[in-house]
Amino acid sequence: MSWQPEIDEIRRREAIAREMGGAANVERQHKAGRLTVRERIARLLDPDSFHEIGSLTGRAVYDESGQLSSFTPSNFVTGTGRIDGRPVVVGGDDFTVRGGAHDAAIGDKMGHGEKLARGLRIPMVRLVDGTGGGGSVKTIEQIGRTYVPANPAWDTITAMLGEVPVVGACLGPVAGLGAVRVVTSHFSLMVRGSSQLFVAGPPVVERGVGEKVSKEDLGGYEIHARGSGAVDNEVASEEDAFQAIRQFLSYLPPSVWQPPPRAASDDDPKRREEELISIIPRDRRRAYDIRRILTAVFDRDSFFEIGHYYGRPLVSGLARLNGYPVGVIANDPRHGGGAPNAPACDKMIRLVDTCDTFHIPVVNFVDNPGFLIGSAAERAGTVRAGARALVAVYQASMPWVSILIRRCYGVAGAGHGNAQALNLRYAWPSGDWGSLPIEGGVQAAYRREIEASPDPDARRREIEEKLHRFRSPLKTAEAFGIEEIIDPRDTRTLLCEWVEGAYRMLPAEMGPKARTCRP
Repeated sequence: MSWQPEIDEIRRREAIAREMGGAANVERQHKAGRLTVRERIARLLDPDSFHEIGSLTGRAVYDESGQLSSFTPSNFVTGTGRIDGRPVVVGGDDFTVRGGAHDAAIGDKMGHGEKLARGLRIPMVRLVDGTGGGGSVKTIEQIGRTYVPANPAWDTITAMLGEVPVVGACLGPVAGLGAVRVVTSHFSLMVRGSSQLFVAGPPVVERGVGEKVSKEDLGGYEIHARGSGAVDNEVASEEDAFQAIRQFLSYLPPSVWQPPPRAASDDDPKRREEELISIIPRDRRRAYDIRRILTAVFDRDSFFEIGHYYGRPLVSGLARLNGYPVGVIANDPRHGGGAPNAPACDKMIRLVDTCDTFHIPVVNFVDNPGFLIGSAAERAGTVRAGARALVAVYQASMPWVSILIRRCYGVAGAGHGNAQALNLRYAWPSGDWGSLPIEGGVQAAYRREIEASPDPDARRREIEEKLHRFRSPLKTAEAFGIEEIIDPRDTRTLLCEWVEGAYRMLPAEMGPKARTCRP
């Protein structure tokens, strides 16, 4: 009367599923320098925490007696697990079965995983390899017709951006819907040399537009992590990818209904770094290393940078203050003088949106000379990108503080925070601000007077010297134009006190914003 025979059959099919596309295809995956989907899941999650869903899904063939003669598992593996003890949903494409194409997925396992993450209010990690749920022309032959395309579970995928953390990992040659799934996330990454991302791969590109190009030149890490910004970070190996995913998620709550998690910290909140008193050069034309400032102020080893090679005039990422997660924005004067260009504005929007969605307070280190100027900047649409960044700042409602470490000029400088809200600002003695820098503004405001002078250069210098007398930030403080000018060495202590209050300011009843996060 036992059901053991059926249990044995279940275990037999599960064992077949674990063989994926067979030994030859697994070996081919390894020779390409890539792990299999099951190896990836095992290395990403805490040991023995994966609970697979849909392990019996596949294409079965039965003999005349009704016995199973062959079984090809679905090429999508999904389920729940834990990362550092916290629950997540993970879904991954099995490239060893039909290259991850949707017509080998069987049912909507991918969509079920997305719905599961949203329903359980826990993070979603996508391990994308191949078309990632996209189509294949072989489907036409199999079903004997064409079909009108539809994006599976796209309503859920869109809604998730406003509810739970989503990570997209590009772990192989990823095209079509798979590429879109990677970038429709709060954080995305790719592996140098072994992963590529594109709307369509080289064969389709060659046939469609006559361009013969390699996978790497079409969509490698230099194209997207360093050029287009479609992918946030690049890593050297899949193991590094898993570590980056774990680190990113450590700053975020499971969902928008919970506060960000505080970590234990043994870094003294009152730590004072002497180098901060002299790190900003007195010569305004000289640059410095903004990341040294971030390292000195935030909890040791806590700064996680996002988009290092994209939009380089702006540094963005996540960090901790006395264990509390915070978002970080900082101008980098070593790239374009720190003037935000269109990519930098785009990077800023992503960071602000993510932090606003998950109630993470933001610290902005301001050395902003204004939006990037010049004909190239105009052709790149910097003004529209900049306007979108300003809108993102003014739409955000999480706690925000700005540290004005040097320049704060023009419309871009004015957007360092929401001036109509509680606009907390602390300046260093190196603060330098206004509608325009004196050096360039004099040429515009006094042009006629300068051109009419017998010695235009001398007259320009004379006017500049006169205006320099009003440049001291102390004069601004006298008029309460800046609330506080602080000793740079006190920045960490001040921010650690601020972050305690910032977390008390978070809403008692949390939930999604009226709008979803923009991918």
